[in-house]
Amino acid sequence: MWKSLFLASAIFACIVGGELLLIDSAVLLPLHGGGEAKAFQAPDWLPWTLLSVGAATILHFCQLPRLGASSYRPQPR
Repeated sequence: MWKSLFLASAIFACIVGGELLLIDSAVLLPLHGGGEAKAFQAPDWLPWTLLSVGAATILHFCQLPRLGASSYRPQPR
C-alpha cells in the first residue's frame, strides 16, 4: 500500500510541476462565493523541484522489489 501511495504522490508532483511550467500565475477563487480571490504565483524553482522529486521517486519505485519476491537465494552446499 505504501508503494502505491508514493507512486501516486510522485505522479501528482510531476503533473503539478508540469502545469506550473506552463502558467505564470493562477487566481484562486473561494468555494462559497464569499471572500476574495487570491492570486498565486509560483517561484521559479518550484516547478523544477516538483518535477525532479517526482521523477526520482518514480525511478526509485521502479527499482523496488516486488512484494513476495526475494533477492536472497541460499547457496547450495
